[in-house]
Amino acid sequence: MSDMRKITAFIPAALLETAQANTGEGVSETLRIALEKLNYAAWCKRMLELRGKVKFEWNLDELSEDREFDEHGNVIN
Repeated sequence: MSDMRKITAFIPAALLETAQANTGEGVSETLRIALEKLNYAAWCKRMLELRGKVKFEWNLDELSEDREFDEHGNVIN
């Protein structure tokens, strides 16, 4: 977060109190968390809308050709 804005918002007191109780944070941090969750939910919705519209043609064997793996499947190099 580089730029910050000071805002005035009218929010139902009970809603804010409940949200603050859930986050355990102050007003500003609670609102920041809520806005981040809203943005994340919108991103998830957009990603779900892409389901079946993007075709990937990856061959996992080809992708792993230049790597060595240990017995647990972890990349060595």
